[in-house]
Amino acid sequence: MAAAEHLTREQKQTSDMSLDVKKARKETPGTRNVAHFNNAGASLMPLPVTDAVKAYLQLESDIGGYEAAAKSAEQIGAVYQSVARLLNANPAEIALMESATRAWDMAFYALDFKPGERILTASNEYASNFIAFLQARKRYGVDIGIVENDEHGQISLEALREAMDERVKLVALTHVATNDGLVQPAEEVGKIVKEAGALYLLDACQSAGQLCLDVRKIQCDFLSATGRKYLRGPRGTGFLYVKREMIEKLEPPLLDLQAANWVSPDSYEIRGDARRFEAFESSLACRMGLGAAVDYALGWGMEAIQERIAELATALRSELSKIPGITVHDRGERKGGIVTFASDRISPSEIQDKLRSLSINVAVTQARHTRLDMEARRLDGLVRASVHYFNTEDEIARLGLELARIQTAAAL
Repeated sequence: MAAAEHLTREQKQTSDMSLDVKKARKETPGTRNVAHFNNAGASLMPLPVTDAVKAYLQLESDIGGYEAAAKSAEQIGAVYQSVARLLNANPAEIALMESATRAWDMAFYALDFKPGERILTASNEYASNFIAFLQARKRYGVDIGIVENDEHGQISLEALREAMDERVKLVALTHVATNDGLVQPAEEVGKIVKEAGALYLLDACQSAGQLCLDVRKIQCDFLSATGRKYLRGPRGTGFLYVKREMIEKLEPPLLDLQAANWVSPDSYEIRGDARRFEAFESSLACRMGLGAAVDYALGWGMEAIQERIAELATALRSELSKIPGITVHDRGERKGGIVTFASDRISPSEIQDKLRSLSINVAVTQARHTRLDMEARRLDGLVRASVHYFNTEDEIARLGLELARIQTAAAL
């Protein structure tokens, strides 16, 4: 694994550097092919990530899968340390997963819900999470409470405080909504939840890699995230943070020989760290890629990344607002790197197809992804353009120009 060790040293050398966009683009081969505004879907991987994955796959090919795992045990263990640094957590509080959904589910379904207990969430909660709430209501008889929004469209802290009674077991919140630029006030929510003595599950799928995350400040009990979005890691990766005090209180819904030890014919012991939520089988090559992605982000500095993304998103919203017939639909007192808009002449999917033919990548967010929020705003779908630090002002201008041409052509 000499190649992986070399990458680690390179990433350490960048830790004191400011965010050099030219360097970032040079290390991101995909920028030569496309203007990528789908970072909230899956970002472009930088060379250190793809190199780490390739190097590990080559090692497996050379000496065997189990043998590669044994030889690389220290480097694999370092991935937990990297994710912990990203979150200001302890490595023992980190589980590596194959997706953010799997991570979120393992925390949620480990909770022992009782009839009449309440789950509180916001109106922009993601579909996969809300489906789990509905299943818990059907299975256990829990109540689901939707906390109203404030004037900015985000969760009302006053309404949340009023809703926190003795029946509330869990507050589950999506940090950054998939369908607009809104960033929920996660730290303020954490203070209210902890004062009430309830549990707090934060879905950081869209915030990990674009915002500074500190689980101590957020005061969440659980945090789930993916590697493929703003962290720029491989698909098929994710992680779960579980607060140390919660780990031994929870029995995961699924156990295997990674999560537990079969100590006698009639008994087993669940391991004492967050890896009790993991499964034995996983892509270790992708995990190495995840570790490289986290190290790469930390090398640039999360504050620098956060600032750059916010600046580019503001510029994109301004550019789009100049185009007749285009409406930007982002809300929130604080906005992130996701920019959503719609045309009065052409559907989101048609815009996506036309831009893709021009090598400009955007996504479409549909009502079924955040049904409560989208239906309340009478929206069927939106175009989602999500920026990252390697995007440029020229790419934003090009997106605006091509979208204006598409609008004009649709009117003819």
